[in-house]
Amino acid sequence: MAVKALSDYNFPAADTQDKFHGNQLLYVGWDDHLMFCAPFAYCLPPETKFSELVEKHLPHSYSRHPDWAQVDFSKAVWLKSGQPFQPDMNKTLAEQGLRHKDALRLQTPGLNGNGTYF
Repeated sequence: MAVKALSDYNFPAADTQDKFHGNQLLYVGWDDHLMFCAPFAYCLPPETKFSELVEKHLPHSYSRHPDWAQVDFSKAVWLKSGQPFQPDMNKTLAEQGLRHKDALRLQTPGLNGNGTYF
């Protein structure tokens, strides 16, 4: 169903990168793991290495799921805004073209989120 705005929505965005004190938002969702209703938002410096995201920040968010212990990142599939993305663990977010408010999806073949959670 189409929606028509009744007024002009011209106003400056309140969540531009300059308001995050040198950091940027990065959204990461784990496909097929519905224990998590939405992607997590991480507020990170652009100089953060991708390996830090994977080894420090993602486990903090996702490790309560029993599948997490079985994730093999050498087989993981990543999507950036719906397109295939091959991250380099040794490069920073900025070096890989990840910008403020970009969205990543993690797919883990063979792990589909089924099973006992607790």
